[in-house]
Amino acid sequence: MAESLSAFLIAVPIAVLGGLIGLGGAEFRLPVLVGLLRRSAHQAVPINLAVSLVTLLVSLMVRLRTLPALPLESLVLILIAMIGGAMLTAFLGAGLTARLTPHALESWMRLLLTAIGLLLIVEGFFPLSEAGLVGNAAWAQALTGFAAGCLIGVVSSTLGVAGGELIIPTLIFIFGVGVKTAGSASLIISLPTVMVGLARYARKGLWFSRSEGVSIVLPMGLGSVIGSILGGVLAGVVPANTLKVILGLVLIVSALRMFHWKNSARGG
Repeated sequence: MAESLSAFLIAVPIAVLGGLIGLGGAEFRLPVLVGLLRRSAHQAVPINLAVSLVTLLVSLMVRLRTLPALPLESLVLILIAMIGGAMLTAFLGAGLTARLTPHALESWMRLLLTAIGLLLIVEGFFPLSEAGLVGNAAWAQALTGFAAGCLIGVVSSTLGVAGGELIIPTLIFIFGVGVKTAGSASLIISLPTVMVGLARYARKGLWFSRSEGVSIVLPMGLGSVIGSILGGVLAGVVPANTLKVILGLVLIVSALRMFHWKNSARGG
């Protein structure tokens, strides 16, 4: 009961933050799952993906209602290319995770979480460019989107995150997409990526137990629904750049403390 209550209470604010910017929130759940809830890295990844799926679905539905005027139709080619690349490597990435030692996977997690945090901080201070680095040529957009999607799929499947922390900066800096549009587009790209990752883990038997589903996934999912609704509603209110700086700092601190919590749990 105590574990389920903790999972629920922690999931709500994480989903609020994720809903505000267009993330699945998995990068914030990882330290909680590994440290506070005492799950190994391999156990944490499929749990994280399952809760991310719930968060992404609810966040997207709410944002489409609260931010209906976003020019998502102009990004169809880029979205398709990024989804294709992400799904391909997400499918392959779960098999890679199964071959990694727990120590290697945990080191990979900490490195990527720290890098993502720094990226968010830089994005918060860096003046946004409407032009982007890729021109309007369809072939250039498709190739660049596919390559970016491949990288995002690897991150998603190996860390159990939705990949929005990389999708949003890619759309902003490379394709010149506005930050709010990038947030909603990130949710669209992340959904099939997470689904492929989950399917791959299920086929390989790398799945959470029924007891973990009841005690962690279910309460975290419920908390994520509530938080995603709140975050989606507030998406047009909170200054995005300020929020990114805060999220980046929290992410870096979480990454640094992640394995301190785990080691403390082992010692206890």
